[in-house]
Amino acid sequence: MIYLKTDEEIELLRKANLVVAGTLAELAKWIEPGITTRRLDQIAEEYIRSQGCTPGFKGLYGFPATLCTSVNEVVVHGIPSNYVLEDGDIVSCDCGAVTPEGFNGDSTYTFCVGEVAEETKQLLRTTKESLYVGIEHAVAGNRIGDISNAIQQYCERRNYSVVREMTGHGVGRKLHEDPEVPNYGRRGTGPLLRNGMTIAIEPMINMGGKNIITERDGWTTRTRDRKPSAHFEHSIAIHHGKADILSSFDGIQEVLGDRFI
Repeated sequence: MIYLKTDEEIELLRKANLVVAGTLAELAKWIEPGITTRRLDQIAEEYIRSQGCTPGFKGLYGFPATLCTSVNEVVVHGIPSNYVLEDGDIVSCDCGAVTPEGFNGDSTYTFCVGEVAEETKQLLRTTKESLYVGIEHAVAGNRIGDISNAIQQYCERRNYSVVREMTGHGVGRKLHEDPEVPNYGRRGTGPLLRNGMTIAIEPMINMGGKNIITERDGWTTRTRDRKPSAHFEHSIAIHHGKADILSSFDGIQEVLGDRFI
């Protein structure tokens, strides 16, 4: 069932998502060669709690951490560990926060670590651009398939592949609500977009093939061919007929400056 949100509920979702935005901006200050993904997780949890919120992922479905830290060929759900980030790595930081009122924020940014190969940077640029292309189609009267198809066409025309098994989703009092928001599909299909719908749009795009594998830990999901994958995500509301982006990358841009992808 799709839950339509009131204006007041949308503002509570914005509150949660801006805490996530602040968390990602804080991480941007620390992401460099030599830091472990476990330390990034600690920084994220401390920041979220300092804002009066709780980590949205920690303990959810049994996940053991605040962040999903997915490095290089890991598509999603990488578990923070003692892995030391190296020059040339990329790491997607998927983060969630829950307000005291019980509303979820959810956003992801893929960071460069040190000097990254230009072809990998282009994968990141295309994936982030496809997120905004999808958001452009998130207007009342369109359907979920219009978002999905726009993302797919944008990326495949640039010779990247779209992960099929992982999708975006509705977001609200639960982190994952209806509807699913795939990153591929046909225009004019899927649920109708209506005012009050709140969804997380999150392209997961691979440099190589679309096939993925989940590792023995039951979480870490990587590309089968071990080529890099990028992941960007915004939570949005359909508000007054248009997409209202509830999360933000502005803080990341302020920190990274010319290094912002």
